[in-house]
Amino acid sequence: MKIEINTFRKAAVSLAAAVAATFTLSAQSEDFNTGKYLEIQSMVLRTLQAQYVDSVQLDDLLHKGIDAMLATLDPYTVFIPEENEEDLDIMTTASYGGVGALIQKTQQGYIIIVEPYDGSAAIKAGLHPGDTVVAIEGVSTKDLTADQCSERMRGRPGTVLNMTVVRGRGGDTAQVALTRERIHIPDVVYYGFLNDSTGYIQVGGFTVDGSRDVRRALEALKSDGRMQRLVLDLRGNGGGLMNEAVNIVSLFVPQGTLVVSAKGKHPAADFQYKTQTAPVDTLMPLMVMVNSASASSSEIVAGALQDMDRATIAGVRTYGKGLVQTIRPAGYSTSLKLTTAKYYTPSGRCVQAIDYSHRNEDGSVGYVPDSLKKAFKTRSGRTVYDGGGITPDIEVEPKYYSRPVISLIYSNVISDYAIKYYNTHDSIAPAGEFLLTDEEYADFVQFAAQKEFDARTESQIEMERVLEAAEREGLDSTLDGLKEEMDGLLERISLTKEDFLEANKSTVKSLLEDEIALKFYLRAGGAESALRQDSQLQQALDQWDGTIPVQQSDPETEEQVG
Repeated sequence: MKIEINTFRKAAVSLAAAVAATFTLSAQSEDFNTGKYLEIQSMVLRTLQAQYVDSVQLDDLLHKGIDAMLATLDPYTVFIPEENEEDLDIMTTASYGGVGALIQKTQQGYIIIVEPYDGSAAIKAGLHPGDTVVAIEGVSTKDLTADQCSERMRGRPGTVLNMTVVRGRGGDTAQVALTRERIHIPDVVYYGFLNDSTGYIQVGGFTVDGSRDVRRALEALKSDGRMQRLVLDLRGNGGGLMNEAVNIVSLFVPQGTLVVSAKGKHPAADFQYKTQTAPVDTLMPLMVMVNSASASSSEIVAGALQDMDRATIAGVRTYGKGLVQTIRPAGYSTSLKLTTAKYYTPSGRCVQAIDYSHRNEDGSVGYVPDSLKKAFKTRSGRTVYDGGGITPDIEVEPKYYSRPVISLIYSNVISDYAIKYYNTHDSIAPAGEFLLTDEEYADFVQFAAQKEFDARTESQIEMERVLEAAEREGLDSTLDGLKEEMDGLLERISLTKEDFLEANKSTVKSLLEDEIALKFYLRAGGAESALRQDSQLQQALDQWDGTIPVQQSDPETEEQVG
């Protein structure tokens, strides 16, 4: 069949015109709908302001509406009002102008210094754990909330802050004038040796120049000459700046190596990050520790090193956040932090959880059916999967803490006693060696027994619920002796605070030692002390032979990506 060229051209032009018209109409339709609903929203707000029976705070109403709208998208797309701009700065840089200390409200209503940061303005001004701040710029802290006190302590770096302080040691009252500084919380919490040949670096975040601190720690460990393998601990690291994660990976792989890529709706959101600097060591055996709180940039580091077969990943599956956020101005000094892309490890995996509905209590990715997982290959041919988070090569569960132990921590009972100990002792043994005596622990038991914390075990709570259900259903009165039997069982499994603290002496004592070491030696000391009782880390080390586990699979049944 012959087709005239002119006829073909006319048909092609007609088709192109039709497609263009379709796209134009689609764009016009989207613009029309956007304009329509903005007009509807404006009309609703005007009507509420003019006719609603009570007074309406339109700014509060609008903020709630925006928050509710964004909540339907993902957990990370949020509106940042003008008053939260400083919090945004702290979130993205871990820096702020202020004192540089954690504070806590006391039972007497004042503010107590719980933990000053190393090298901070608080340290330079001579503030210590247990010092009570009774006034800030002449205003009593008794009638202020902890947040209000924190806000008053913050300010432009270089400005002077005047506080009235009652010393924890001695009880003297002092007028303290300190100069606010740009406070930066270092990413490297602690580094040192776990044994004669195993180095260790704990990284708490990914903030500006954090990779520089990791490099310095790595070079310091290598300079000792005895390190034969290294542990990079990212447990509890919620992420931060992506370029800092890439720079940390660059310490262990050749320059020019692809670490992470991103794909979004708009081409401007697509990118690839490759290492830009020469590595420090590409051969030393490396293990990366992760847990369910290791998220975002932590997952980039763990996933990239796993895909390259450069490190063994140990612990439990990571959080499962593979989304890229971008800060955009929203007008009138407000901002919108929105998800613009998903990031992918070198093998092509996206660590983002498949959905947001099946999450654990801590927010980490929950159960992912095998049918929803997709297989990928590492550089040496091992099989890894997507579907949510990074699955470790060596899976080791963390230490279990009972409900009352957690209550001790969150009720500040352990922290309060550590401050008491700090105020009554001039010094302690080095953080890695400090131990409480039995007499000192007995003193803590008496201290804690007078404090408010929930000492009920999970079994006790469940038994109480069974008793309540039996009473509602009338079983306690219709079945002979049931109530007496159940009451007796409840009494047998119920412990006094003193009994609980004695039964859990080993666990509570080690947590208390860690907190006391934190008060004397700050964050690094607390981390060093905690390593002694880190059963998850020790089990991972026992299973790690310094090599990458090799798994050969059938190439016909697995997908090669990247």
